[in-house]
Amino acid sequence: MLTCKSPRKVMRVAFFLARGAIPDHTSKFSRKDFTLPQLFACLVLREQQKKTYRETELLLLDAERWCRDIGMKKVPDHNTLWRAFHALHLGHRANKLLDVLSHWFAIARQLGTVVAIDSTLYDTHHRSRHYERRCRQFASGDKNTANSRRSRSARRTPKLCCGCDTRSHLIVSARARLGMGSDCPDFQPALFDAWRRYPGKRLHTALADAGYDSESNHRGARLDMGVRSLIKTGAGRPTVKRPSGKYRRLMHHQLRGSQKGKPYGQRAQAETVASMLKRNLGDALRSRGDLARRHELLMRVITHCLRCSIVDYEGRDRARDSPFQAVGGGNETAARLPTDDLAPFFVARKL
Repeated sequence: MLTCKSPRKVMRVAFFLARGAIPDHTSKFSRKDFTLPQLFACLVLREQQKKTYRETELLLLDAERWCRDIGMKKVPDHNTLWRAFHALHLGHRANKLLDVLSHWFAIARQLGTVVAIDSTLYDTHHRSRHYERRCRQFASGDKNTANSRRSRSARRTPKLCCGCDTRSHLIVSARARLGMGSDCPDFQPALFDAWRRYPGKRLHTALADAGYDSESNHRGARLDMGVRSLIKTGAGRPTVKRPSGKYRRLMHHQLRGSQKGKPYGQRAQAETVASMLKRNLGDALRSRGDLARRHELLMRVITHCLRCSIVDYEGRDRARDSPFQAVGGGNETAARLPTDDLAPFFVARKL
């Protein structure tokens, strides 16, 4: 799936998205210099350009037209952007934003019937490969010291679990947490969020790797939601015994050997989405607090979905598969934009 590289277009679509899902102000006593949707659009720009708050302020000062496009009369200060990031409470509002995005893709008929679930880890800060080699070279020889240091870092490592649509690469469910724990507990909540966002409950198949192997996950997907779950077996210690449980034995038989050209082969699309997130938006987080890191992961998920929702037409057939589709090249883009009541419509305008 091609993604939009234009910061101005992504910023405008982010503003239209937030206008239907986020209130204008957190309190009736707010100063009302800016609205939360406007600041949300600036924060999406920050994530797309991989900049700090101060760098984002300087970028907007050089491109004041972008601010006027979303109704801002002046450029927000870097402290205002920092406070807005914490005032958005993305832990609660990210679900509403993903609901609206899924609604747009569903009306554009871009959602498929298969979702792939996978998780990935992020670095807490940027580290060069030379620095990593030096750390291993001068690591402490004391086993207890090394284990204590690793345990402390493992508990604070950011982890993102995503359920992505294999057809459009839209992330339809996301769960951000800290720690290198098991993936199994994330399967059913992630699948339920994805299942309820498909119109008419048209989700037919869920794909996951061996990290989510569990009989309870199969039962929750097949019996409660009516979704065919395909999960590789083999988690845990190697053994020659057959897996216990009806559905795990079925998976052991069906998913044996190469899956090229078979439904389970589409699970690689989840790896593609994780790679897109890290290549386009970075593999290290800038936030320092635990809650801020979870919110930053969710902000990157929303930014990725917005980039997928609008693509410039460059003569390639794949660009035609976007809900926000450019017509005639240049800056003219036919975009599906929501009104205040979230009723989508096609409108051609300069984004």
